[in-house]
Parts: sequence; structure tokens; C-alpha cells
Amino acid sequence: MLDGILTGLSTAFSVTNILMVIGGCLIGTFIGMLPGLGPMSIIAIMIPVAISIGDPSTALILLAGVYYGAVFGGSTSSILINAPGVASTVATSFDGYPMTRAGKAGKALTVAAIASFCGGTIGAILLMIFAPALASVALLFHSAEYFALMVVGLSAIAAFAGSGQVGKALLMTLLGLIMATVGEGALFNAPRFTMGISDLQSGFGFITLAMAMFALPEALYLILDPNRSKTEGASGEIKDLRITKNEAKRIAPVIGRQSIQGFLIGVLPGAGATIASFLGYAVERNIASKEEQAEFGKGSVKGLAAPEAANNAACTGSFVPLLTLGIPGSGTTAILLGALIALNVSPGPRLMVDQPEIFWAVIISMYLGNVILLILNLPLIPYIAKILTVPRTFLIPFILFFTLMGAYIGQNNSTELLILVGFGICATILRFADYPLAPLLIGFILGSMLEDNFTRSMDLYGGLDFILQRPMTMGLLVIAASLVVLPSYRARRARLRQQGVADGD
Repeated sequence: MLDGILTGLSTAFSVTNILMVIGGCLIGTFIGMLPGLGPMSIIAIMIPVAISIGDPSTALILLAGVYYGAVFGGSTSSILINAPGVASTVATSFDGYPMTRAGKAGKALTVAAIASFCGGTIGAILLMIFAPALASVALLFHSAEYFALMVVGLSAIAAFAGSGQVGKALLMTLLGLIMATVGEGALFNAPRFTMGISDLQSGFGFITLAMAMFALPEALYLILDPNRSKTEGASGEIKDLRITKNEAKRIAPVIGRQSIQGFLIGVLPGAGATIASFLGYAVERNIASKEEQAEFGKGSVKGLAAPEAANNAACTGSFVPLLTLGIPGSGTTAILLGALIALNVSPGPRLMVDQPEIFWAVIISMYLGNVILLILNLPLIPYIAKILTVPRTFLIPFILFFTLMGAYIGQNNSTELLILVGFGICATILRFADYPLAPLLIGFILGSMLEDNFTRSMDLYGGLDFILQRPMTMGLLVIAASLVVLPSYRARRARLRQQGVADGD
């Protein structure tokens, strides 16, 4: 472990990688402040840039910096104008915006910056401690266990769905699995479902699909829904960034609790920073005293610190299943997983052994990134906030240009542009119909890995006997079945209980 940390230090603190951390944090902070443009969209746009770098360590450091930079910066628009730039900062606006209206915008931004810094730093420490342990356990895994892990990841897809949208999330996951079958399969080296199009022989391009699912619909959304981008500017000068000792004492235990809870939620496949932020806010409100509970929603420093610490720690925690097991812990890490595959890096238990410079450099860069983000956000927030006044006439062409160029550079053929536009229009329609798009992308990414490991297991054991012969595989499949059945069972019990109360009345 010590050798790995030293290797990571030497890699992360090279001049090139330090510049990449700074660049990634800057890009992520700016994009995160734009309402509607989250880390998934900007990472999808940045993937061609990262691939062109060549060095996997440098590329992943850049993308990771963009990721937590976007979550870090997303709190700014939530606090100043009540327009969350990232889904995971929606809970930040519950108390951040009331503080702004009360003339405490500077104090709110300071609390958010400190909570984000502490959450990200504690998450990085926990990642350094627990990731090697998870990786050593994962060395016991074979293709059968990896197949079962993919099933577990797919069964937790309901976490990406809103209330009453589990059916839609499952439908989108199945669509992603179907799209993953296009092209040559693992069992037979023959094209499948290509409709005679030679460019589809290798399947749909991940970059094209990611652009079509997230980046292109954002531009179309801005065109079709003009009111979406009309926001009020922050009035007055942002000053008084200091917090009192009493406020520091009040938020310190909140930050500690939610950093740990957020990290653990981020580790779960299918969970993410959005879920962590809402749970963090709910937990702190429930355990607060009655007097403090009355402040929540009206400008509570605890209500602001909790989601900010939780979502940044969850961003770091999501790298545990990504790097050690090859399973995305959130929609954004699903895109990062695709970027790793495009860079010919195989995330999993062997990553620490075969390519320690990648594994440890990413973790070490998170420490550096959090320091850079704190330095950027505290003194520069009054100036950075002005980016929110960028007119749509400049924003839309910018998004469209990088989307089209990214898809073309990724596969280097014009067919990808047609596929991009077609999928982008379909994705926009699905968004208007309130269908979540993250499950589709995760189903697409996990689909090929699920098929590959299932095929190897079938070849090795001559059939489905591998499920019975390997207890760990059976256990993981039971967990997957529980994740599917238990939510439905609880919902049914709740409905029956409500009917019983109504009949009693």
C-alpha cells in the first residue's frame, strides 16, 4: 500500500497532471453552475479530449476533476438564484437560497465550500483505506461472480428512478441491454442486428450514445423550453464570507456524519450523489432538536452543510466499485467506466496490481483537487457567478459543436453523426415523457460485460451449473432478487395498510 501511495504521489504531482487537475476543476466548476448541465453531459463532451491525451492516468485525473468540480460548483447557482446546476445540489437550495434572500449569500457560499471540501477529503481518505480491502476481496471473484455482480448492479437500477418511475427505469435498462447486443458478440464473431450497416459491426459507439443521451438533449431542451434558462441574476455584492465559531461548531458534526454516510451510499452500485444529498438532508433534519428543525428550509447552516458534505463524499465513494469491481456507482461513473474501456484500461481487482499508477494517482489527485476547488470557490465566487448570465444564443451552439465533434472524432465516420442525431431526438422525447436516461446508459455498458462473463462461465462449467457450484455467485444473485422484490413488497404492504385505514374509517 505504501509503495502504491508513493507511486500515486509521483504520478499525480507531475506538472502535466497538476495542470489537468486544475483544468478539470475549473471546467467542472463552470459547467456545474449552469442550470441543467450536469457532470454527465460535460464528461460525455470531454471524453474525446481525454482519449486524445493517450496516458490513461492523466485522462482519468482530468475526467475525475471535472466530475467532482461540477458537483462542487453546482451549489453556486442553487444558493444564488435557486437554480440547481446539478441534480445532486437540489437539496442545497432548500436552505442555501433562503440564506441568500436573507442577505447571507457570502456565508452560505462559505458553508457550502467548507462542507464540500471536508466531504470530498474525508471521502478520499476512506477511499484510500477501504478500496485496497475491497480489491483484495475482489481477487476471489471469477467470471461467474462478475456476472452475478453485473446482475446486482442492474437490479439496483431503481435508485435512478423517481417516485413511481421504477417501471420506466427497468424499461430503459432493458433497452440499454438490447442496444448492447448490436455488433459482434462474445460467443460468435459474427455481426448481430446490424441491419446490413457495416459501421455497426462493432456496435454502437459509447461516446455517440453518451452524447445523444445527455449532451444533445440539453441543447434541444434549451431551444424547446426557453423559460428553462431564464433565471434571475444575483443582486448585490457578495461579501462577508466568514462564519462564526458557533456556526462552525454546529456544522462540524454534521459534516463528519454526512461525509461517512455519503461515502457509503456512493459505494453502492446504482446509488449516487443525488440520493446521498437528499438522505443527508433528511437524516440531519430528523435528528435535530425542535428549535433547529424549525430553521430547516428557512436558512439553516446545518441544512446547507449536510447535502453538500454528503454529495461530495458520495462522488468519491462511487470510485470504489468503479475502480475495484468495474461497476459504476452512479450515472456519471458509468460514463467514466466507458472512458476507461476506451482507454484500454480494465477496471477491477487487478487494477491495483497491474496499473497502480492509475489507481493511486486518481486517489491522490482527489486531495489536490479538493484544495484547488476550495481556493477557487472562496475568493472567486463573486466573479464566477457571472457565468450564469451567458445568453442562450452562445450556449446552444457551444453544446452542439462539441457534441457533434465529439461523436465524429470518437468513431471517425459520418454515420455516427446520423446515429447521434437520431438517438438525440429519441432521448429528448423520452425526457419530455419523464423517462430516466441514466438506466439506459448503464444497461448498455453493463450489457456487454454481463454477456462476456456469462459466456465464459457457461463455457467453463458446461451450462448453468456454475450458479449452484459457486456459493458466492448464488449469494449475489439472491441479493439481486431481493433488491427487485423487496421494494415491490414494501409498496404493496403500504397500499394494504392504507386500504385498511380507509376501511376502518
